[in-house]
Amino acid sequence: MSARNPVPAPAAPSEAPFAQVRTRGYLGLLIMAGALGVPISAGAYGFLALVDELQTWTYTSLPEALGFQEPPPWWPVPLLATAGLLVAATIRYLPGTGGHKPAEGLSVAGAPESADLPGILLAAVATLALGAVLGPEAPLIMLGSGAAVWALRRFKPDAPPPVRSMVGAAGSFAAVSTLLGSPITGAFLLMEVSGIGGPMLGIVLVPGLLAAGIGSLIFVGLDSWTGLGTYSLAIPHVPHADAPTGAEFGWAVAIGVAGALLGTGIRRLALLLQPRVERHRIPATVLMGLAIAGFAIAYAEGSGKAATEVLYSGQSALGPLLANSADYTVGTVTLLLACKGLAYCASLSAFRGGPIFPAMFLGGAGGIALSHLPGLQLTPAFAMGVGAVSVAMLRLPLTSVLLATLLLGAQGLTVMPLVIVTVVTSYVTTVRLAPGPPDSSETGTREAATPQ
Repeated sequence: MSARNPVPAPAAPSEAPFAQVRTRGYLGLLIMAGALGVPISAGAYGFLALVDELQTWTYTSLPEALGFQEPPPWWPVPLLATAGLLVAATIRYLPGTGGHKPAEGLSVAGAPESADLPGILLAAVATLALGAVLGPEAPLIMLGSGAAVWALRRFKPDAPPPVRSMVGAAGSFAAVSTLLGSPITGAFLLMEVSGIGGPMLGIVLVPGLLAAGIGSLIFVGLDSWTGLGTYSLAIPHVPHADAPTGAEFGWAVAIGVAGALLGTGIRRLALLLQPRVERHRIPATVLMGLAIAGFAIAYAEGSGKAATEVLYSGQSALGPLLANSADYTVGTVTLLLACKGLAYCASLSAFRGGPIFPAMFLGGAGGIALSHLPGLQLTPAFAMGVGAVSVAMLRLPLTSVLLATLLLGAQGLTVMPLVIVTVVTSYVTTVRLAPGPPDSSETGTREAATPQ
């Protein structure tokens, strides 16, 4: 790891990674990962709190201050137009591109340069606070890794690239430590996205897990101190699920295929729109914002429910959607699926954020709609829908199974066999639908599907 602590030559190639663990440099790396986990997780908590407060202020407090008893039907229009203008200006005029392009999936290709961090932050806040249909996980991953590498360079400018990579990964772990409901889910997400395997997996994973564990404690402590919440994905009241039946395993295959078709359609439409937005960045991004507002207004007018059910990531709306599913007719849920799905496409093509939570919301809503069919319980249908659309959008099967089950608590263990069948079916179908030969790697698939 350093000139003072060289890595000893192993007796066999398989022992090489573990030789690093025996060095003093690796112990120092663990200490550094733990120390960086504190400020990075606190910063992530502040970011989520800021976004939450801005959402409340822009959609509730501001219209009240202007004399409206409740937001008028047209209220999303100025919010999303402003979001489009701010995000487009950030992408065009600040270093970097405001973060990775969400239509192309999650990326952990490397920590961003420190000069790119302000643009990533501003684009994410404008996207998330003003109603675009994306989540906070992708910006947090980039901000966490970028901040960690920036701090490393301040204290150890001669750190070799492998050390910078592991410190950057630890920063990402700390930033998303509780966002997905559990540090383990976040760890599997980053592990699957990075594609690290074999003996090196443990070498890289241990500092990240340490940072994630400390980050979780920081989130809990700040929640206790501020009372703002933990901003963690959770569904507190989950309807009971009986043991899976043969009919439900049949439904698992059908829902897997349906989720793959839905996710592939959303992704392809977003990738089709993306280069057109990039050619006329500012007017096209504003236009995409207005389209999102239009879909939200159409849903509110057609269903009598709040336009906010279409806006935002859907993270905090998943629990109420399941708990209050009896209040939604099949027609209302279908309209919600259509409007939020199209708003998701527009957001993916032009804005900056993560693809996970809207995919989960769409899958959950689709499962609720299908639960009215014979032989399908509500909770298993909800979980299978979440898993099917999540894996279609992310191409991460293990993470998708965890996302669809861990948030359901004890009921998640009951429905896990059904979710596994659904996720496998959706994953295989999605890969078969992707351009290129069926045995292409995920990287090759992304390159083939992404406009240049």
